[in-house]
Amino acid sequence: MTLDLDHLRAWIGREERQSELLTAAQVQRFNATFDREGPLEDGAEAPLLIHLCLCQPAVPGAQLGPDGHPARGGFLPPVPLPRRMWAGGAFEFHDAPRIGETITRRSVIEDVTLKHGRSGVLCFVTVTHHISAGPRRLLTERQDIVYREAGGAEPPALPPAPAGAARRMLPPDPVLLFRYSALSFNGHRIHYDAPYASGEEGYPGLIVHGPLQATLLAQFAADLRGVVPARFSFRSLAPIFDTHAFSLNACAEGDGLGLWTAAEDGPLAMHAEAVW
Repeated sequence: MTLDLDHLRAWIGREERQSELLTAAQVQRFNATFDREGPLEDGAEAPLLIHLCLCQPAVPGAQLGPDGHPARGGFLPPVPLPRRMWAGGAFEFHDAPRIGETITRRSVIEDVTLKHGRSGVLCFVTVTHHISAGPRRLLTERQDIVYREAGGAEPPALPPAPAGAARRMLPPDPVLLFRYSALSFNGHRIHYDAPYASGEEGYPGLIVHGPLQATLLAQFAADLRGVVPARFSFRSLAPIFDTHAFSLNACAEGDGLGLWTAAEDGPLAMHAEAVW
């Protein structure tokens, strides 16, 4: 497929702004989804990476594509490739959001590039999200989105990922995937619609969200060190499906932690680094 890169790069510099009140009810639902507990009073610090569930575009159903994503165009460039996934990202934490604050997300298209992989043409869109509460900067996020063709070459067989020095197993849980989709207002059907995921996109099961894996790994890092990291970055390497249990893993890397997810007996799925 031939893409008009010059046309797509005309979106660079485009901005979008969304704001949302962070309520105790949202925090309660977020904590319930991740089997965690925390304070719910106004002024209390909100859980790590809850911002991924805030300030999301509320697109009417009539404006969604067949995969459940908003139709192409608008803020994001109209990349004509059918498959869209999170490729990775990075967070720099400045301060914690607090319950009762109005959270604002200012998003900027930073770059649009093309690459060629085993599955064909890949289009990467880089977005920076600036998260704040009034004049207070909360965090800066880089989001890497990849668009690709349907089908393509079968991925090579990869060896099972090693176990980390610290490891936590999680059962396959379609309820967790549905709840996270609802929390983040993510209509992408590969995460909750099993007949669509298998029949239309050819997957063996539902796919565990990239931001969900990133949240679990960031929580794992904070639990191990007892404090939220200053920086956290991650990269998706292979999908995890709800057909098998998967693990969170961590090992010391310098002054930080290397972290990764993997399905049971499966290859490394997401790699992350946490730095304090």
